[in-house]
Amino acid sequence: MTRRLAFAATLTLTLGALAAEPQKAPQSLQSLLGQDFLKANCVACHNSSTKEGKLDLIALKLEQLDNPKVFALWAKVHDRVRDGEMPPKDVAPLSTTARAAFLKSLEAPLIATDDVRVRREGRAIWRRMNRYEYENTLRDLLDAPWLQVKEMLPEDGEVARFNKVGEALDVSYVQMGRYLAAAEYALREVLARETTRPTSTRRRFYAREQNAFTGKVKFGVFNTSPERATFPMIGSAADIPALEGTAPMTVGAANPLVREQEAMGVVASTYEPLEIKFSSFKAPAAGRYKLRLKTHSFWAAPDSEKRWWRPSRQLLSAGRTQEPVSLYAETPPRLLRKLGNIETGPEPSVSELDVYLLKGETVRPDAVRLFRSRPPGSWHNPLAQKDGQPGVAFQWLEVEGPLSESWPSKGHTLLFGDLPLKIGAKGKVEVVSSDPSADAERLLRGFLTRTYRRPVRPEDIQPFLKLAQTALEGGDSFTDALLTTYSAVLCSPAFVTLEEKPGPLSDHALATRLAYFLGNSEPDTALRLLADQKTLRKPGTLSAQTDRLLADPKSQRFVGAFLDYWLDLRKINNTSPDAELYPDYYLDDYLVESATEETQHFFTELVRNNLPARNLVASDFVMVNQRLAEHYGLPGVKGIALRKVALPPDSPRGGLLTQTSVLKVTANGTTTSPVLRGAWIMERILGQPVPPPPTAVPAVEPDTRGAVTIRQQLDKHRTNASCNSCHSKMDPAGFALESFDVAGGWRERYRALGEGAKVAGYGKNGQPFEFHPAQPIDATGVLPDGRRFQDVRELKTLLLKDERQLARNLVRQLVVYATGAPIRFGDRPKIEAILDRAAPSRYGVKSLIHAIVESELFQNK
Repeated sequence: MTRRLAFAATLTLTLGALAAEPQKAPQSLQSLLGQDFLKANCVACHNSSTKEGKLDLIALKLEQLDNPKVFALWAKVHDRVRDGEMPPKDVAPLSTTARAAFLKSLEAPLIATDDVRVRREGRAIWRRMNRYEYENTLRDLLDAPWLQVKEMLPEDGEVARFNKVGEALDVSYVQMGRYLAAAEYALREVLARETTRPTSTRRRFYAREQNAFTGKVKFGVFNTSPERATFPMIGSAADIPALEGTAPMTVGAANPLVREQEAMGVVASTYEPLEIKFSSFKAPAAGRYKLRLKTHSFWAAPDSEKRWWRPSRQLLSAGRTQEPVSLYAETPPRLLRKLGNIETGPEPSVSELDVYLLKGETVRPDAVRLFRSRPPGSWHNPLAQKDGQPGVAFQWLEVEGPLSESWPSKGHTLLFGDLPLKIGAKGKVEVVSSDPSADAERLLRGFLTRTYRRPVRPEDIQPFLKLAQTALEGGDSFTDALLTTYSAVLCSPAFVTLEEKPGPLSDHALATRLAYFLGNSEPDTALRLLADQKTLRKPGTLSAQTDRLLADPKSQRFVGAFLDYWLDLRKINNTSPDAELYPDYYLDDYLVESATEETQHFFTELVRNNLPARNLVASDFVMVNQRLAEHYGLPGVKGIALRKVALPPDSPRGGLLTQTSVLKVTANGTTTSPVLRGAWIMERILGQPVPPPPTAVPAVEPDTRGAVTIRQQLDKHRTNASCNSCHSKMDPAGFALESFDVAGGWRERYRALGEGAKVAGYGKNGQPFEFHPAQPIDATGVLPDGRRFQDVRELKTLLLKDERQLARNLVRQLVVYATGAPIRFGDRPKIEAILDRAAPSRYGVKSLIHAIVESELFQNK
């Protein structure tokens, strides 16, 4: 497949007059250089002798705009003049009239050049699916939501920050080999494994009967550390005889009433191999299952015998009545995949989760998200109080499944229709065909019709039919021959790539673009039907489909994938809080998981209720659960569920800038950097790209001993003029975020190691704090235009002065994601038209999405 399209064009352009006077006849570049504007403001520095900024305006020909490098340089000239960066401050300032006239005259040929190229080639090159899209498409195509194929494929490249742009999505032999392996794996996952409908079972697994706890045991088998104990219980009381080995771990089925009261208690924390595991269960097949877990919380209080495993319901302290529990699917050795969260209280209760499991996975509950100790050494539970510490008792796990609405599955039926099944020579289920050639052609035609996102042509079928016939003639079984052919289909250009031709998109291409925009997967039945009927562009239809897709649960794929790349949420676990400087965050997976979900819920809230784009910077609400509320200092929020919570008027929270996910992604786990955070705000929120740092200038290394602040170090750094030109833009916003630590917690002072009065407390690693308060935080700053702020609250107020720019940046990010092409110079008027359309809603986020879908940018290649 040819990916790169010819870019060259022949176009002679001229530039009109610069002065604010009636339009004159077109002039050549040489005539333009004779104008007072370039003579007075540009050529003295940017000529063949000085070449400041490596730019020679005399040699730079406007007539060569068909050359991408020349085009990019003139676009840079335009933007530097527009933003007031050129001419420099030591040159006489420009009048508003002169600047506007120059920009208007330069815009015209730049836009005209882009428009010619787009009409000839389209904005986007023909691209393949990225690995997110490929996995989702296979899941939907085969009706197999549990499929895990993304990690089987190579990491995708990025252009304009997204993994959706054709220039970054190359196709290699390695890529195609991985696609082939992933396709074959997925197809075999949906094949029927039995000749008759399997019976869905419901089995109960008691915690006291799992492998780690069966039989009579000695006292030392359990973790008897007072602060990390695991022990048998009867109801809410410790089962001392079983603990001491004088009684069996479980009475089993012989006494159902007692068995129902048996439980395994976990006090605050434990670690491998003493975690609670329901390892007697292994998923017999991939599919949907219902999990029911019976648990209760308790308070482990000390008694006169110094046994901390004396549970009590009465002593549950205020605020600790509910404990979070996470459930994971585990594949040996210790590969965990989160299934969901539940919460448990003092009264025994049964929680239910509807999940998808892979064959062979087992289930692991984890009630220690707030404290994860690791040996060796002495430890202390940070949740422990004088009267005890919290714990969770696990009684049983009940598993029902695999559950299916039909048999064989929809995926199997897509592949083999209603052909009968038999047990083959090797004990595997085989599909039986009395006429392999005819059945292969019929099934293949139906598979292509369902798989391709456009009408199937006769020439599409023949190569695959020949492949199937060759496999059959070579001795392959009917099942294997068809699977080989289907795998080839799932690696073919018509499936792997998103086919678009220059000009207005066909109805099928438009349906595909809309589906991969808002669902990150193939068009569903409703979109396909509209495309087949060629009615997708009828008035109101596209808008109605946009609303429908945004309301669909699968829109969370869009939210997740978009935020993963726009905000780099996929990198939230790339760094961990330092175990010495930030032991209160170290190993706090529950906080990180909650933070990621907060940002996703927040963006979903903006879309669902069409809230103005200004909320990206400052909102009067947050989406939090109890863990995040405690982190943000918001009282009265209980439980694991994220919900919308109003902020007090003086809160520094609200918007993206002060969310834990963003603040963690923009820190390195040990220190914070105003440079990184400031550049992040400039690029991700304001849409003002920052050039990379000069290679010859060393990075600033923050001082963890607390002798100097990062601001003091940056002050010295900025004495270099080449550094200051960029740092004066980046650093101010970053300084405002210095009030937040590496995990988004509010702080008045930096933390430091070494000499100093240590903060009292214990980290989630069970060790005492080693840090001490150091220099005070200075969150003040001055924006490049001279406006000052005292803290992040005032910075937000200043940023909100230009709400259109906030919306403009969001639109640009969404357009790249939706169309698979970076923003070109010629796109700028179309971006402004999108903003004009959404302006009456104050740039409501849903209105912006609607305006994008209705735009020329979206509906044309």
